[in-house]
Amino acid sequence: MSDPATTPHETNTPDFDGLTRDIADVPAVEVITTVAVHLMSSAAVKCGLAEEGDEHKDLDEARKLIQALAGLVTASATEIGTYHAAPLRDGLKSLQLAFREASLVADEPGQGPGEKYTGPVIG
Repeated sequence: MSDPATTPHETNTPDFDGLTRDIADVPAVEVITTVAVHLMSSAAVKCGLAEEGDEHKDLDEARKLIQALAGLVTASATEIGTYHAAPLRDGLKSLQLAFREASLVADEPGQGPGEKYTGPVIG
């Protein structure tokens, strides 16, 4: 019987090589939509839409995230197709409207976050 203090615990460590997927195997549409969802989630938190509400609210950060999301969605829409682009556009519009509602100083139409890519957003 071997000493447990000197025996490696190989059976208790996860096989990270087996758990990760080679980036070459990931379709572009999956990468694009995953990045978009991360931007949406982060922007929602920064708009104060998380459970904690105002605790993480930062509209300057939200503006940057929404701007990046709008650029990504607009640039990739024709490449990823309507099936994937439509929900991303809907989420983007919801965030733009949430930002407008959360902001104390209203942006001029067409000047809100991402609107240079999407055009003016009207509720």
